[in-house]
Amino acid sequence: MVDETMLRVTKRFSRFAVALGGFLIFVGIIVIGVFLIGFLGVVDFSIIDSETFYSLSLMLLLAIGLVDLLAGIILWRR
Repeated sequence: MVDETMLRVTKRFSRFAVALGGFLIFVGIIVIGVFLIGFLGVVDFSIIDSETFYSLSLMLLLAIGLVDLLAGIILWRR
């Protein structure tokens, strides 16, 4: 009985870790793409040079980093 419950929990965490890993790979590709577009000068990002957008982008990067850390811990425990 305990083994079945543990197996279900492990399977659920495994699926969650795979989905989270796929999401982080997707977000990473988008972030690298936006960086390259800005770096090569295809799009001028000076329009978002305000304090609000700056703090929002930092919070977004922090959230992505925390989710990445959570995924790493889940995969490490697996």
